[in-house]
Amino acid sequence: MIELRNDSLVFAFPEVHADARLEVDLQRTLRIPDDGKNYPLPPGLGRFPLRHVDDFAARLPAEWVRHGGVMLPMYQAEALWISFRSPTGYPFAVKVATGKINAVTGESWRDGLNRGPQDYVAVPGQPWLDGYVVEKGFIRQFVAMPLGAGYTAEEQVTGQAEHGGLQVMAFPLKREAWERILAERAARVQFPVPPSPMFAAAPASAGMAMGLGAGGRMKQEIYTDRTAMEDWDLRASSRCFVHIANSLVWRSITGSEPPTVPPTSEEYTRAGLPWFDYYAEGRQAVEGSGILAGIKSIFTLGKEKGDVPLPENTPVEVGHVVGLHEKPGPHVVREGAF
Repeated sequence: MIELRNDSLVFAFPEVHADARLEVDLQRTLRIPDDGKNYPLPPGLGRFPLRHVDDFAARLPAEWVRHGGVMLPMYQAEALWISFRSPTGYPFAVKVATGKINAVTGESWRDGLNRGPQDYVAVPGQPWLDGYVVEKGFIRQFVAMPLGAGYTAEEQVTGQAEHGGLQVMAFPLKREAWERILAERAARVQFPVPPSPMFAAAPASAGMAMGLGAGGRMKQEIYTDRTAMEDWDLRASSRCFVHIANSLVWRSITGSEPPTVPPTSEEYTRAGLPWFDYYAEGRQAVEGSGILAGIKSIFTLGKEKGDVPLPENTPVEVGHVVGLHEKPGPHVVREGAF
């Protein structure tokens, strides 16, 4: 079962265990420069507003209605990251795709869980995902672009602009495996999430449907799952299609205003606000995807096309970086807001 609560997607599996509840937030953020440098984690600027597709079916493409799910508004060249939280610490395996291209492996969407290579993130332990896993320890940021312009990962991998949006699928741990974990440990380990200041105030384009392309490079490890594969409950999955509407048409669809455009990385850095670095001691990172390493960044493709798809792409010198480390204790919240 999936519920939409306070702009969060809540995956709940009461038939598996009362503790089996996963919260997925789609966070607004700075778009880091696409300039070849490796940047630390940018802040969260609040959740994107989410709306049920079925509530606006008469104003949406038939394909969106067929997929169901939810939708959110993004400006062209705006970035997002995805946060994962299990309030009870209950383990989940979460698959993330854009345009049905797996964000960890670059492969086309397939059901189930796979480890050759690992095509999902394991929660808790993986607090967030900011982009495509292009190299061990590095991702390229999720950045919104019009579907059909050739910039999305989907179009580069498949040659087609068919699906767009974002797809999320969650698998809970089996009940008996969770009860075994509870019996083996007296105190639960919790995982920190960095804080973020709220900020606001850059342009967009037309067309309704948006997809996600590869932006700037960021330091981020996607951790190897240490759970036995037989402990995942593959019979109890839920999935959600997250459609991305251009912010310029969001009001005509929903009657409500989209969020204001976020600040640029340059504005944010000049204000002396923090970036973040996360480190989980003793954890192994998955290898990067050869497929995703081969896709071109939005800036690179724009240069080839003689286009300027990323306005305000000025490199920045990051000075204020807050270190965050996995450790027992209270959460430090990296908040803001199929």
